[in-house]
Amino acid sequence: MTEQGQWFHRRGTIGRDGWESVVDAAIPGWTHTGIRIGALAAGESLALAEDGVERIIVPLAGSFTVQHTEQGATSETTLAGRRSVFDGPSDVLYLSSAASAVITGVGRVAVASAPASAVHPTRHIRAAEIPIELRGAGTSSRQVHNFGTPEALDAERLIVCEVITPAGNWSSYPPHKHDEHVSGRESRLEEIYYFEAAPTRVGGDAGAAEAAFGMFATYSSDAGAIDIAERVGTGDIALVPFGFHGPAVAAPGYDLYYLNVMAGPDQERVWLITDDPAHAWVRDSWSGQDIDSRLPYGHGDH
Repeated sequence: MTEQGQWFHRRGTIGRDGWESVVDAAIPGWTHTGIRIGALAAGESLALAEDGVERIIVPLAGSFTVQHTEQGATSETTLAGRRSVFDGPSDVLYLSSAASAVITGVGRVAVASAPASAVHPTRHIRAAEIPIELRGAGTSSRQVHNFGTPEALDAERLIVCEVITPAGNWSSYPPHKHDEHVSGRESRLEEIYYFEAAPTRVGGDAGAAEAAFGMFATYSSDAGAIDIAERVGTGDIALVPFGFHGPAVAAPGYDLYYLNVMAGPDQERVWLITDDPAHAWVRDSWSGQDIDSRLPYGHGDH
């Protein structure tokens, strides 16, 4: 398998068992994180076995019911969902590593995962509870939904958030890495980027939905060689085992979304990064700049 084929996957090219895409340890060199993307029509379902992984179920478009079973007891959680990933945060469900589940509903759903040896309680996180962060400034402004970060969720390894980058803006920038353990400064984390793109909500052409795109790049660090520069659209997945990653750029006319899934071997569950020294100065340039006035994106902002 080529380097590009190993770490970047177009929509639907790594599907199995009824899922549109599956990332797990079956991919050579991939250990600590996983994601499943599913599309459901009325009457269809997707199952998740109890297999020692903690999960977060994230509606991408539509609403879902999750029937989950743990220690012989079965419960049902309804996730109110959203029209699209550009309509503000959605209810999500953190599913304990001791639980199995069946997902029903209509729309698209993501399941982020990480192997876990401890059991943390299943938790329904409602959209209104999710911390919304406006990060960066100027053309580096982006919106982050921090529902699965250490500050917001009790979990063993899994760190999950989603990012909305308005048309023409840059995110995952400056380029940074998290592939070396440096106490208090950098943590070791694999990272998954699941992308969606759409005509911008501020004057976009709805008829151009299939053409919507952004750009994403990774490049080598001392931890390993990687060199990916790709045009990304809805359903594409980039894997970052090591190396500097960023920027993720929303093309003019098109908003860009990505779901980030992170976990790693370090004892402490923490996201600590090191900027590429050549570009770290860019953060200081944001001082005095305003956040992009298009943010935040929420429900009903059309």
